[in-house]
Amino acid sequence: MKFRSALILILVILVADQTLKFWIKTHMYMQEEFNVIGHWFRIHFIENEGMAYGISFGGEWGKVLLTLFRLVAVVIGFFFLKKLVRERYHKGLIICGALILAGAMGNLIDSLFYGLLFSAGGYSELARFLPPGGGYAGFLHGRVVDMLYFPLYEGYLPRWIPFKGGDYFIFFQPVFNIADASISVGVIAILLFQKRFFHRHRGS
Repeated sequence: MKFRSALILILVILVADQTLKFWIKTHMYMQEEFNVIGHWFRIHFIENEGMAYGISFGGEWGKVLLTLFRLVAVVIGFFFLKKLVRERYHKGLIICGALILAGAMGNLIDSLFYGLLFSAGGYSELARFLPPGGGYAGFLHGRVVDMLYFPLYEGYLPRWIPFKGGDYFIFFQPVFNIADASISVGVIAILLFQKRFFHRHRGS
C-alpha cells in the first residue's frame, strides 16, 4: 500500500468527522437528540473535555497536557506510518495505522481550534462559527464534539443478576464521534489480526 493511499484514507475520515461535528455544533442544542434508526441509533449532541467516549482527564492542566500529547502522538504517528509503508508491512496494518492516526487528528482539531472558532452555544442557544466576540476558549482548550449514540438495550436487569439485578441498564451508553470509532476499529483490528499484520509484505 502506498503512503499516498494512506493519506487519502486519513483525509476522507477527517472530512467526514469534521463535517459532521461542524453540522452538529451549528444546528443542534446541547443534549438535543434525534433518532436515526429506531431508538437504538441516535444522534445525541454532547461535548467533553477529555479523552475518547467522554472520559475526563485531570481538569484544566490535564486538558492542556492531553492536547499536547495528542499533538506529539500525531506527529510521531505520521513518521511511523511512513515507516510501515516504506518497509512494506502488511496492508491491513497500514490501514489500521491510518485509521488510528485519522482519529487522533480528528479529536486534536477539536481540542486545538474549536474554542477559537465557535461560540459556546448551550441548551438554549446554537453555537456560531467565527462569532464576532471570539470563541468560547483559547488555543488548546477546545471541547471535543460527540454525537453517535447506540443504546442497543435499555431496561431493567433481571433480579437474579448479582449486584446489579433490578437496576436500570443501558448498553451501549457512551456517546462518541467518527474519530473515536476510527481509533477503536484500528486498535481492535490490530489486536485481532496481529499475527498476520506484524510482518513485512514482500509482494506488490
